[in-house]
Amino acid sequence: MTSASDAAENGAPKGCLGIIAGGGRLPGLILADLKARGEPVHLVAIKGEAEPELAASADIELGWGQIGQLFKSLKQAQCDRVLLIGGITKRPDFTSVMGDLGTMRRLPAILKAMIGGDDSLLTRVIGIFEAEGLKAVGVRDVAPALLAREGLLAGKGPDGDAQADMALAYKAVQRLGELDIGQAAVAIGGRVIALEGAEGTDAMLARCAELRRIGRVKTKGAAGVLVKAAKPGQDLRVDLPTIGPRTVELAKAAGLAGIAVEAGYALVADEAETAAAAKAGGLFVFGLTRDGSDAA
Repeated sequence: MTSASDAAENGAPKGCLGIIAGGGRLPGLILADLKARGEPVHLVAIKGEAEPELAASADIELGWGQIGQLFKSLKQAQCDRVLLIGGITKRPDFTSVMGDLGTMRRLPAILKAMIGGDDSLLTRVIGIFEAEGLKAVGVRDVAPALLAREGLLAGKGPDGDAQADMALAYKAVQRLGELDIGQAAVAIGGRVIALEGAEGTDAMLARCAELRRIGRVKTKGAAGVLVKAAKPGQDLRVDLPTIGPRTVELAKAAGLAGIAVEAGYALVADEAETAAAAKAGGLFVFGLTRDGSDAA
């Protein structure tokens, strides 16, 4: 018997795409892109995570303890694929998944998924959906236009110092990613001054601004580069590194000269607005090749 996802791969009409939306603007941007192309979509907003406006327009809003209702909803909408997108501010604790009967039946798999680093967590969550016959897809599959392009995306091209910092920060992100810790680093003057941990990119940039304020990092004028890149071996269907206007704002406050992302493996939310913010703030935004060769 051929499944809906198998049929889609063989050229038959695709079924509905289920979007499981966390926080941030990205789920809304992807939803708008898909609807503009006439793609059938079933939006599930994660209660307490999805943006209020998006949650209000969702087909259904569900909490962590409503896994059974989630799969029932996806089945009723005839979804054959699922996209997990958006930020999650905190992992559910054990009590939050004690919900409906469908949750209880899947509890061993859910609890197993909650063990490990961020990337292993997300990969295990994908496994739960695939065990239900749903094909997990990523932004690269459904909205590739949102991925960063190679080369200069905004502002003036990086000078020699910025290129050196870009290359160093990219190497740091690769090492950081091998430990499944974070996707971002900042280098200034040939020195890595910050690595992203559980606090996320925004908090890391705020920390960089504080280092400048207290004199631990001393430069004349804007200097240094934020680099965001996918972790080595990362499952590219989830948690791609993302930048947007807010990233530019915080990078400017931290006194950085620019931002670099991994072309084809990172997302630029609100690209036009991001580029305009970078130009106004005197920063560059650059799309690195996967091996970082253009940052050397």
